[in-house]
Formats: sequence, C-alpha cells, structure tokens
Amino acid sequence: MTADGGKAVRVTIFGEDYQIRTDLGEEYTRACALHVDEAIQEAHIGSHIAEVHKAAILAAMKITDELFRARREQEVLERALRERLTDLTERVNSALDGEGS
Repeated sequence: MTADGGKAVRVTIFGEDYQIRTDLGEEYTRACALHVDEAIQEAHIGSHIAEVHKAAILAAMKITDELFRARREQEVLERALRERLTDLTERVNSALDGEGS
C-alpha cells in the first residue's frame, strides 16, 4: 500500500468504505482488507467488545502475532537451509578433493 501513486482500490472494512492507493494490485489489496475485516469481526464478536477501536487494536495484535510467528518460522527454515547447504557444499568439496588424489 502506498500513500501516493498507484491505483485506487475501494475496500470495505468493518462496514466502512475506504479507497486505498496501491501498487500491489487490486486482488491483493482486497485480500489484505478482507483479512483485516475478518480479524476485526472476530475480535468484535468473539471477544464481545462493543468499541470498534478496541476491536481494531485486538485485530492489529492478532495480525502482528501472525507476522511475528511467520518471521520466526522463516528464520528457522532459513537457518536449516543454510546448515544443509553448508553440509552439502562440504561433502561435494570433499568428494572433489578425493578425485584429485
């Protein structure tokens, strides 16, 4: 999403219409808005919170938790991949060194 430039995409979040300027594409922007809307609805209804701003804050916390968990998972996967790549590189180098003897 951008503050300037891009195409304007109309979305509805918690019954309010917004025009979002974005370079990320209409489908992606609508998917993001739907995710936010669902998180606010869940916080509003599931937590029995009447104040919309409090439901939005809980939704933001939930989405941030999802982001942090995904980042942690990505870090773990990247670390495992680097370790595996290092191991494979060492094995290939060892095999090549053995051929030259």
